[in-house]
Amino acid sequence: MIVAIDGPSGTGKSSTSKAVAAKLGLSYLDTGAQYRAITWWMITNGVDVDDADAVASAAGKPTIVSGTDPSHPTITVDGVDASGPIRTQDVTSKVSAVSAVPEVRERITELQRSIAEAAGAGQGIVVEGRDIGTTVLPGADLKIFLTASPEARAARRSGELRGADVHATREALIKRDAADSSRKTSPLAKADDAVEVDTTDLTLQQVIECVVTLVEEKRAAA
Repeated sequence: MIVAIDGPSGTGKSSTSKAVAAKLGLSYLDTGAQYRAITWWMITNGVDVDDADAVASAAGKPTIVSGTDPSHPTITVDGVDASGPIRTQDVTSKVSAVSAVPEVRERITELQRSIAEAAGAGQGIVVEGRDIGTTVLPGADLKIFLTASPEARAARRSGELRGADVHATREALIKRDAADSSRKTSPLAKADDAVEVDTTDLTLQQVIECVVTLVEEKRAAA
């Protein structure tokens, strides 16, 4: 069973995906963390992230390893634990530019497919991101697209980033959406056969229960 969960930031993707995977005994992969990891590596190694050619030529250099235990997801870059550094504002502000480079997407997509295929052949996996159902795993058994209003997403993200300004967070999310949706390679988009779940007025627990039900229905049908 391979479950693809896509959607923009602040829709509850990560929390939902981890909880669903844990509840159903599936592996879990946060693909956004991989793009953050390669962005962090670029920054740390002095690559100009606004220079697409420089980013492209360095895309194959770092070794990124993702742990798939939903209760303790890990990510290392060249053997170094990157789970903290990849969540900084510096990385957040630059990840869209790095992610838009075709060579980066090709490299990371290949990595994601190999992890998903290995887990899919075993107990199954929940893979979350922005282009999983459309590009990375178009043959996924179940595709879910989470949405929410910009206001709800900003409020959630501001809650995660304690003390953050909600208005500024909302503007940053809208800007990120525009960048991710308009990039030429693998833009953020809902797959034609994805089930859309609007999380605006739902609690996290309600979203988790909804997704668990969808997965169980798919399993029963299969």
